[in-house]
Amino acid sequence: MALWHGKSKRKPSGGRLVQRRKKRRFEIGREPIYTNVGQESLRKYRTMGGNSKNRMLSAAYANVMDPKNNQITRVRIIRVLQNPADPNYVQRNIMNRGATIQTDIGVARITSRPGQDGTINAVLVSE
Repeated sequence: MALWHGKSKRKPSGGRLVQRRKKRRFEIGREPIYTNVGQESLRKYRTMGGNSKNRMLSAAYANVMDPKNNQITRVRIIRVLQNPADPNYVQRNIMNRGATIQTDIGVARITSRPGQDGTINAVLVSE
C-alpha cells in the first residue's frame, strides 16, 4: 500500500476541504525500512529527477571518528545500546540517526541517516 504525502481532506477547523486536483505520483511516499545489525545489505531506489538513494537494510561496520585526533576508522558494530527514537528499537537492534552503538573501539553515536545515505558514520562518545 502506498503512503500519500499530499494535503489532508480536512481543514484545521475540521470542515471539508474541496480538492483542486487528484493525487499525483510524486506525492507518494514509501514504507519505512529499518537498518539492523547484520551482514551488509543495500537497496537502491529511484528518486525525483532520475536520481537515486541507497537504503541500508543491514550493516556490520561503521565509519567511526575519534574526536581527540580526528581519525576515522572502519569498525565492527556489536549491538545497539540506546535509541532515542524508540526504546523498542534497542531490543530489535535497529539503527538510525542519534542511536548509540557498541563498537570494537568503544561507544559511538550515529551521525548519518542509514535509510537515506546508505552508510553508517558515527562519532566516538567519551565515557
